[in-house]
Amino acid sequence: MSDGLFLAFEGGDGAGKSTQVRLLADVVAAGGREVVVTRQPGGTALGQQLRQLVLHGEAMAPRAEALIFAADKAQHVEEVIRPALARGAVVITDRYTDSAVAYQGAGRELGSDEVHDLQMWAVCGLVPDLTVIIDLPPEEGRRRRGDVHDRLESEADAYHAAVREHFLAIAAAAPERYLVIDGTQPPQALHAQIVGRLAAAGVVPGGAG
Repeated sequence: MSDGLFLAFEGGDGAGKSTQVRLLADVVAAGGREVVVTRQPGGTALGQQLRQLVLHGEAMAPRAEALIFAADKAQHVEEVIRPALARGAVVITDRYTDSAVAYQGAGRELGSDEVHDLQMWAVCGLVPDLTVIIDLPPEEGRRRRGDVHDRLESEADAYHAAVREHFLAIAAAAPERYLVIDGTQPPQALHAQIVGRLAAAGVVPGGAG
């Protein structure tokens, strides 16, 4: 992968991932790097159709849901992520394979190992250089989302608690590849921690901007 860099943001719904993706993209771009910002599901034309189906469509079997998310990621990696990394861009994605493992493997109780293997097959083993997990209690995420919920957001807090526990467990198992930050902090405080981690690795200039 040339000199490209792959960064992912994960966490519960309402954690503020989109805000942090935007803030980080601005810092990276200011340093003169090409930045590709994307999201999953929905980062391709096919992904947009799959996103509508899986988040706003009719109820579906948990295994069907897992397969749809895997299809989205397979297309996303092939069409967007690998080409960008090959030309040296910094790719920042709002969600990646860890979300599927957390939401379908842990939340739907399909088995984290099984869903992980499916996801890795779909993306040909491509993993981010760093994954930022914005940790937020499920009840706070629900409060922030208000009255608008997609099909997964509308699940009970117990489901979202299982998702949260999985995110924290995978981060604890591989601290060199994850950064966990407290999502109850102000956005700029979160941003400063993210930039600090990347600056220490020489990826971005020091300082939160």
